[in-house]
Amino acid sequence: MSKEEQLQEEELDIIVIPDDDGNEEEFEVVARFEVDGSDKKYLMVVPMDADEESEEVYAFRYEEDGDDLQLYTIEDEEEWNIVEETFNTLMDEAAEDEEESR
Repeated sequence: MSKEEQLQEEELDIIVIPDDDGNEEEFEVVARFEVDGSDKKYLMVVPMDADEESEEVYAFRYEEDGDDLQLYTIEDEEEWNIVEETFNTLMDEAAEDEEESR
C-alpha cells in the first residue's frame, strides 16, 4: 500500500446517521458536490459495514450549521435524476484520472 493510499484510508470522512428506530449507523462519505445552477449541496454515502461488492449508495441534500450537518432525503424524482447524473459524471472523471495516473 502506497503512502497516498494509507493517507486516504486514514482520512475517511465518516458521518453517523440514525435510522428510523434511532439506532446510529456509520457511513463513509464517498462524494460531496453541488449541482450546477443550484446552491444546494449533496453527499453520497455508503454504509461502513457494507462489503466491497455492495453497490448500496445513499444520497442526501445537506446544509451545514457550524459543525453540524442537516440531512434531507431527496424525494423529488427530477432532483434525484440530476443528483444521480452529477454523481455518475464525477465517478467517471475520477476513474479516468486514476487510469491516467497508472
